[in-house]
Amino acid sequence: MARVAWRLLLLLPPLLLPVQAPGFQGGRKRGHKVIREPCEQHKECRSDCCVTNNLSPQRFCTPKTFFFQCRSWSKPNGYSCHEHWECQSGCCVRSSQVPLQFCTSKTIFLQCTPWRKPNGEFCRSHSQCWSQCCIRLSRISALRCYARSGILAQCLPLVSPPTPSSQGSCARG
Repeated sequence: MARVAWRLLLLLPPLLLPVQAPGFQGGRKRGHKVIREPCEQHKECRSDCCVTNNLSPQRFCTPKTFFFQCRSWSKPNGYSCHEHWECQSGCCVRSSQVPLQFCTSKTIFLQCTPWRKPNGEFCRSHSQCWSQCCIRLSRISALRCYARSGILAQCLPLVSPPTPSSQGSCARG
């Protein structure tokens, strides 16, 4: 009986050792890289996810998202950008008179609102003005941004219509 117990104890330690699946070495697939290791293609990574995760062009193995997608690092608000997809917020717009674009947060209505010119600034279209009102005050003046006016907040000029005496003098000339 003692001999049988002793033999069982000799067999027990190998049973308690962790069993590694075939193809794995030291906690990783043979030939596959783990999270944070540099890579060039998805298939190099254990997670099948090789993306950029900061401003440098270097790519690294990263875990997949909750929805099993590979998501590249994107720029936070304040970083310069050229396209919406570059930003975490998905919003790349001009934020001042400087022609550069920056990542900015979306409005509460999930819109990207670019910077617009204040009242009094020269403009070419309504969309360039904060007031959405780009008008000429007279026939010879330049287009400028002006506040909306009237009961219905329309884009109306602030000048009064010409008087009959001024029309007559213009007609003669």
